[in-house]
Amino acid sequence: MKKSIILLILLLVIPFININAEENIENNNILAKNAKSAILIEESTGEVLYEYNSHEKLEPASMTKMMSLLLIMEAIENKVLTLDQMITVSSNASSMGGSQILLETGEQMSVDDLLKGITIASGNDAVVALAEAIAGTEENFVKMMNDKLKELGLNDSNFKNCHGLDEEGHYSSAYDMAYIAKELVKHKKILEYSSIYETYLREGTDKKIWLVNTNKLVRFKEGVDGLKTGYTEGAGFCLTATMKKDGMRIIATVMGEPDSGTRNNEVSSMLDYAFAQVGLKKVLSKNSVVKKISLSKAKIDEIKIVPVKDVNILYKKSEGQINPNYEVKLDEIITPIKRGDIIGKIYVKNNNNVINEVDLTVSEDVEKCNLIELYVKYLKNILGGNISF
Repeated sequence: MKKSIILLILLLVIPFININAEENIENNNILAKNAKSAILIEESTGEVLYEYNSHEKLEPASMTKMMSLLLIMEAIENKVLTLDQMITVSSNASSMGGSQILLETGEQMSVDDLLKGITIASGNDAVVALAEAIAGTEENFVKMMNDKLKELGLNDSNFKNCHGLDEEGHYSSAYDMAYIAKELVKHKKILEYSSIYETYLREGTDKKIWLVNTNKLVRFKEGVDGLKTGYTEGAGFCLTATMKKDGMRIIATVMGEPDSGTRNNEVSSMLDYAFAQVGLKKVLSKNSVVKKISLSKAKIDEIKIVPVKDVNILYKKSEGQINPNYEVKLDEIITPIKRGDIIGKIYVKNNNNVINEVDLTVSEDVEKCNLIELYVKYLKNILGGNISF
């Protein structure tokens, strides 16, 4: 009852929302009043719903592991690793301090179990073991982490390790953490791990270990299925949580909280606020054909243009749903074209104002005709009456 009253008060006294960055509430720390910094975003659009000191550079503690997990998931999808692959633990990995799953030098553990050790128990030893398996050394892996920051256009972070123990020059921001999380949840498999509240490793052996999720919201708040906690003396209590409800996924990050209880309560209130304030409307799916074109030098007669992802918009629930339109603009298109290549944009508009934009690609790879194929295609057009003289 008390929490409901507090939430009601918040909804009454916070009339702002930062959809399309129309309003700056950076200096108004009402939702996360005990945090050094905080941010609240919607995952599919990346819209900021609330922020406070979101670009302040702070120790991220084990939220660092979200970037490590992003690279690990990419390695799995690129077949660099497989989930059933056995990893031999180095002395460097087994010697990691802080939170761990008690790996021993020379021990072998599957990638699948190591991922559980990272996402559930925040095992520093587990993340170093996988970092070394991917990059050879932790140092090489950290370079990959910082390269990924540049690729994502995130400017508030610099990583010195893959686990998050305090180290000079190792820092991030609530903003960067939230947007790393946004990339990470694109890999749906990670949520299967981060949503587990408790499990065991090494079952059937005398080294069986019980893992309990450090993110208690996974158990106690319906819809929360991740993502990563963090704590060190320098960082304080940190959390990036994600929750899905009514087809919308929200990501909330806080840094520098005084204790875990305050951290969890404030993140829970942030999530409740987001779902109470905004809704998500799907304008187009990623498979929607927005335009069809023909190219004389393409092997296929008709090229279908589609968005690279679902085209969604946020709306304020207090104002009701909106009915936007959209405009398609294509770049100069030259074959060959691979699915995923960016060939234009779709601009979603409401009352002639652009409220979202999404890249466009082709529905399938488009190969270029060779000379013989081009000649045959030319003859078919003549015979079919598509070319006249």
